[in-house]
Amino acid sequence: MRTAVIERETKETKVFVSLNLDGSGTYSNKTGVGFFDHMLDVCLKQTPFDVEINAEGDLQVDAHHTVEDVGIALGKALTEALGDCRGINRYGFFILPMDEALVLTSIDISGRGYLAYDVPLHAQKVGDFDTELSLEFFTALARCANLTLHIKELAGVNTHHILEGVFKSFGRALAMAVAIDPAKKDVIPSTKGVL
Repeated sequence: MRTAVIERETKETKVFVSLNLDGSGTYSNKTGVGFFDHMLDVCLKQTPFDVEINAEGDLQVDAHHTVEDVGIALGKALTEALGDCRGINRYGFFILPMDEALVLTSIDISGRGYLAYDVPLHAQKVGDFDTELSLEFFTALARCANLTLHIKELAGVNTHHILEGVFKSFGRALAMAVAIDPAKKDVIPSTKGVL
């Protein structure tokens, strides 16, 4: 079973993540940050993963620590659940239209954490959510999951639509990358023999 449970507690946050990469697509997110919960929902809806995310943070300060620490915990859960990455596709990509917005996401489960994030946003907030926090989330996730991750906005005007496109395309690309290739189920997808 490709599963993981991560509990992260700091002076700023307390985060719980449970992940099953081979689930039935059930998910529950409770972070106290409404728009972020919505983005996690639309992301995970694109995957077959079973995920539970619960977070408590110092929201009286702002949502930064909560959003970033969810990215850290989810990244660590991905690393643990993938193990030696035997049999995975390794690569995943998706170009997703969300009304006028168009977003490309490309992933390499490379063992090297890197984020290229080219997502110009037209508003600093959606509701109470600081839109720059999407960058913090994906930075933490890419580093802690050791993903090479490229996210690029190809078109867009409405910031809500752009961010929804980002999270949905990421979910689709990640589901593709972690899926098992039946023809290579016992092979680590690297000429090095390790990821």
